[in-house]
Amino acid sequence: MNKYDGLNAISKPLSRLPTYLSERVLEQIRSLTDYEPVIGIMGKTGVGKSSLCNALFQADISPVSDVTACTRDALRFRLQIGERSMTIIDLPGVGESALRDREYASLYREWLPQVDIVLWLLKADDRALAIDETFYRDVIGEQYRQKILFVVNQTDKLEPCHEWDTQLRQPSEQQQTNLNHKLQDIRQLLLPIHPVCAVSVKESWGLTLLVETLMHCLPREATSPLLRQLRNLYRNERVKEHAKTDFSHSVGGAMDSVIDLPFLPTALKSILIKAKETVIAIARSVWHFFF
Repeated sequence: MNKYDGLNAISKPLSRLPTYLSERVLEQIRSLTDYEPVIGIMGKTGVGKSSLCNALFQADISPVSDVTACTRDALRFRLQIGERSMTIIDLPGVGESALRDREYASLYREWLPQVDIVLWLLKADDRALAIDETFYRDVIGEQYRQKILFVVNQTDKLEPCHEWDTQLRQPSEQQQTNLNHKLQDIRQLLLPIHPVCAVSVKESWGLTLLVETLMHCLPREATSPLLRQLRNLYRNERVKEHAKTDFSHSVGGAMDSVIDLPFLPTALKSILIKAKETVIAIARSVWHFFF
């Protein structure tokens, strides 16, 4: 089964509508199934951006082009699986120099409206957060705070690093205590909207929880297409169920946008309203045809 079978199943409750109207609904739903997520990722040099992407996603990451002429450090990467793709925008980390930060501020303001979310990586053993705080407050601002997900990487380097549990591949009790303090400091200093995630890409620790958190932070239309890009290890039932629910809500939103069209005759509006729940239920049942 494929997406054409899925769209055909969804079209059946719309058969009483004029063709132009049923096609409008299906086009809205088709755009949801073809959605290409755009994920920004930023962090200081050596924080492990590439390693994180390679750990989470199953497609090979290949550079597409420079994002902008003002810096060679921000790159666009495309992940391709069959006909499906998503884009990663590698945004430069702040704090290199005042001049660079001004360039980066312009770059971020250009791209923030276009990304679904930005993974902002911080080093677990980096105590200097003043520059991050300033950039977060002055450049990200209130408008885009919901698009930032802070990720503390390299937790295995937290002191006492020699206590890392190599058998269970997780922090020791003392490391976990220190990590909790680190996360609390970030929450108090930056006041993020989303939970702060902690991972060790090197030890494959915390990545499942990161993926689950990421799914909750993404716009609804982005969760199912992004799930298709994840390694099978992270496509657990909770993640799939969340994506299905988001897709069904998005389909409901697509129906509402047609129902709310101005000058739509009352009779057609009534048919759409009656068909809405059926369309949503069918879309959920054929979700796997699309993703």
